[in-house]
Amino acid sequence: MEDRDIIALYFARDERAIRETADKYGDFCEGVAMGILGNRQDAEECVSDTYLRTWNSIPPKRPSSLKAFLGKIARNLSIDRLRHRHIARHDSDFEIMLSELEPYLPAREEEDSALTELLDGFLAGLEPLERKLFMGRYWHAYPVNRLAEHYGLTPNAVSLRLHRTREKLREYLEIGGFTV
Repeated sequence: MEDRDIIALYFARDERAIRETADKYGDFCEGVAMGILGNRQDAEECVSDTYLRTWNSIPPKRPSSLKAFLGKIARNLSIDRLRHRHIARHDSDFEIMLSELEPYLPAREEEDSALTELLDGFLAGLEPLERKLFMGRYWHAYPVNRLAEHYGLTPNAVSLRLHRTREKLREYLEIGGFTV
């Protein structure tokens, strides 16, 4: 089923929308959640919560990309679950990852669509390895050591590349008119 048809089911408040979403994007959402959480049960719960959040968001929202919309919801829910899990264990790697990126992003009051468009342009302009490292670290929340092992680099090399990419991001956003 096409995304526009699935979205139409949500607008019609037809429960088939959830079934069709799960059929088409269930594996994708689970992959996003598993990449962040590393725990099948937590990932499955986040995917279920993703469907509920989507049901409650559409309408009034009408996403231009259902896959991206679902991915963002699954990612945010997974991050929230991970934060709760790590608070109990005082595991700092995840908080370190978030703190690395936070100074390079504009204030939350900035317009989301303009920022999204600018970030898309930034990512498209990166070299493939830079983009993979950046997305691996800041979208999938992979630890630096995992990225280093996967790409055959040292952790220091990955950290340095990520630092340089964050600096490029700051410059790119400032040129685009965002206050960082």
